[in-house]
Amino acid sequence: MHGSIDLDAYLRRVGWHGGVAADEATLRGLAVAHVAAIPFENLNPLLGLPVELDTQALERKLVHDGRGGYCFEQNLLFAAVLRTVGFEVSGLIARVLWQHPEDAVTAQTHMLLRVELDGASWLTDVGFGNQVLTGALRLQADVEQATGHEPFRLVERDGEWRMQSCVRGQWFTLYRFDLRPSEMVDYVVANHYVSTHAASRFPRNLIVARTTVDRRLSLLNHEFTVRRLGREPERYRLDGVAAIRRVLEGEFLLRLPSGELDRRLDQLPD
Repeated sequence: MHGSIDLDAYLRRVGWHGGVAADEATLRGLAVAHVAAIPFENLNPLLGLPVELDTQALERKLVHDGRGGYCFEQNLLFAAVLRTVGFEVSGLIARVLWQHPEDAVTAQTHMLLRVELDGASWLTDVGFGNQVLTGALRLQADVEQATGHEPFRLVERDGEWRMQSCVRGQWFTLYRFDLRPSEMVDYVVANHYVSTHAASRFPRNLIVARTTVDRRLSLLNHEFTVRRLGREPERYRLDGVAAIRRVLEGEFLLRLPSGELDRRLDQLPD
């Protein structure tokens, strides 16, 4: 998970002004800026294109080419940024439970980051789509922690941790994980599965998300949703390729790839 990165180019990409340091304010601030500027998106799997995880490819795609990516891309890039700033970072791997029963057994297909700072451990995760963590959490069980959006908390039992978010007064588990650091090969294998396997959502559906200071934006195929705290979600149906492209560019700030995209958008499931 190592590799140097052009920190100045990244900071321009996320709209960061001022200095950075290995401190809590930078950790939280960069996470918030990242998810507002670099959207979660799965256009490569949708188009049958490879999802490359080396630092150079991630920087080219997410920083220079105006694209986004999903959890492995987002968090590997963010880990490289944090290390360049001076943070001590390790990667973890999780089983997604969002929109699944609490006792579901799912594959390890999600990446998150553990950061050591001033003798304490923190978790950050810029790659969880439409319920992404805006900020960072202290690695501490059973404490409700404020974020830029909904409250989050960590629940721990017998060494297994659950990341939870409070949505409209109810706690939901996003994923479960343990604290053993993952190796790069774990992400390579999981990335291959989620980007190519017939059972994965990513090759078959358009899934995009971006989280600003006051809104969570998400797109699943033809349904564009805007969520604001304390208000009912606003849902819009996008009919036709032109409408989808407009939202991808205007709301998700994506620089769209050329080639087969229009054909694939025209084939999206209802």
